[in-house]
Amino acid sequence: MKTDLKEILNNNRIMIIDGSMSTALENLGADLNNKLWTASVLKNQPDLVRQVHYNYFKAGADCGITCSYQATIPGFMSTGCTEQEAEELITRSVRLFLEARDAWWEDEGKSSGRPYPLCLGAVGPYGAYLADGSEYTGNYSMNHDFLWNFHYRRMQLLHESGADMLLIETQPALAEALVAAEIAESLGADYWISFTCIDREHTCAGDSVRKCAEVLSQDHPHLRMIGINCTKPEYIAALVKEMKQGTDLPIGVYPNSGEVYDPFTKTWSSTEGRMDFGSFALSYMAAGAAAVGGCCTTVEKHIQQVVDAKEKYIAAGEPKTIR
Repeated sequence: MKTDLKEILNNNRIMIIDGSMSTALENLGADLNNKLWTASVLKNQPDLVRQVHYNYFKAGADCGITCSYQATIPGFMSTGCTEQEAEELITRSVRLFLEARDAWWEDEGKSSGRPYPLCLGAVGPYGAYLADGSEYTGNYSMNHDFLWNFHYRRMQLLHESGADMLLIETQPALAEALVAAEIAESLGADYWISFTCIDREHTCAGDSVRKCAEVLSQDHPHLRMIGINCTKPEYIAALVKEMKQGTDLPIGVYPNSGEVYDPFTKTWSSTEGRMDFGSFALSYMAAGAAAVGGCCTTVEKHIQQVVDAKEKYIAAGEPKTIR
């Protein structure tokens, strides 16, 4: 069975993205306090990854993100894996998703009238491999050849293993996103690029999101969506509006639930006084987002809130069909 992004957007108007892999895994008992973070569970407790995907489908997700954000060949090899074993673990991230998708589809999806979920092969930035919070600064080398060599094989493995799209996510800088886009184009893979942002107009490395949208919208025929993730929820609506000034591509957003990350302790702390996640989601849809979900510290309840927000939004007047 096959579906695609355009089909989901045309039929469902708003696509529901899944939530955090990390928090969901921790809620199932996984210990992520290591350099590989969620990728360590691919090796040690793969059944938990499969369960996280299944739970998000039940919560209403129309697409899901593989557990490969921090899964890199050098990262796995630094923990004692051979290169072949590292490649198998990256491939496993897609296989676990596909298994969970098929199980959910047979259990309830096929009879629900919902779309067959998209598999998004997660490609984190080089800063994620550094495991020091660099994806929130972009303070590392953006040398083209170095980044190409770092990203290429993982992206190839995710694409060839059956991911419907590559999700080049949590990108702090346009420079690295352009290298990843070049690789995806060379593979003939459909892809989506998502930036992490420091305010209502700029990526974490200081690039204008409007400029990012403008540049990527040119000469990248396999780019299917652009957006924002792992960013404060209160910034997202303004960022959507900024991006829409630079592109006609659909925009997908999946912010954090509102907590603040400490890269040294690798923990999140909550803050008070924010709107609930569903109200934020409704504001993103009103701003023009075509896909909405959650990133760090979001779980199934947050995705259910996004589903409810979508129903309210469509009831108030259906958005335009994506052409």
